[in-house]
Formats: sequence, C-alpha cells, structure tokens
Amino acid sequence: MNKPQVILDEGGRPAFAVIPWREYERLANGEAEALLSDEALYDRAAAEGGESFPARVADRLLAGENPVRVYRTHRGMKQGDLAAAAGIHPVYLSQIETGKRTGSAKTLAAIAGALGVAVDDLI
Repeated sequence: MNKPQVILDEGGRPAFAVIPWREYERLANGEAEALLSDEALYDRAAAEGGESFPARVADRLLAGENPVRVYRTHRGMKQGDLAAAAGIHPVYLSQIETGKRTGSAKTLAAIAGALGVAVDDLI
C-alpha cells in the first residue's frame, strides 16, 4: 500500500488520511488483508496449512532461474528421477530446464504433480 498523505487538525494531530483510490476501493470491498502486515499475512497462510519455501528458493526464482530446476533441486530430485516421475524423457526435461523448449501444458502438469507444486508455479 502506498503511504497515505496525512492531514492534521488545528492541534497538529492526524485528522484525515488521503489514500489512492484503488486502495480505497480495496478497503471498501472488504479486502481487509490490504491492511495486514507481512507477518500477519504469513501467520494466516501458515494457519491455512500452505507450504512455504526457504528464501533461497524465492531468490532463485526472482533471479529468473528456471522454476522446474529450482523446485526439483529444492525437492532433492535428480533430473532422471523427476523425468521418470513425470513420465517424460530426461532429455526433454533438460531442454525445459535450460529454456530450449517450453513444455506442453500436459507435460508441465505432470512435472508439477511430480514436484508437488501448482502448474502456475512453473509458468
């Protein structure tokens, strides 16, 4: 959220906060999580039982490394193991990881299933 502009009253105390219209709409529509801190959002996600990943995984993804390779190495799998679990040829998997091929939707779904992640995480 953008930092709001604060308008003070005669006594110098905050009286109004001016926020971007988009933020106002989010709040008006009941999207209260817009006000939650990162820590509170993390605690909520943890309580819902979602999987979390170490910062090094996020760092590798943000650096642009191939997500299939990132999640495969995080899971401690070798290329051959993942290829077998996904039912594809190891050379095809290697080509996907190096960016020479993108992989079909069916293939990415099989890889995602073998890695235990959502297909969206690989795209």
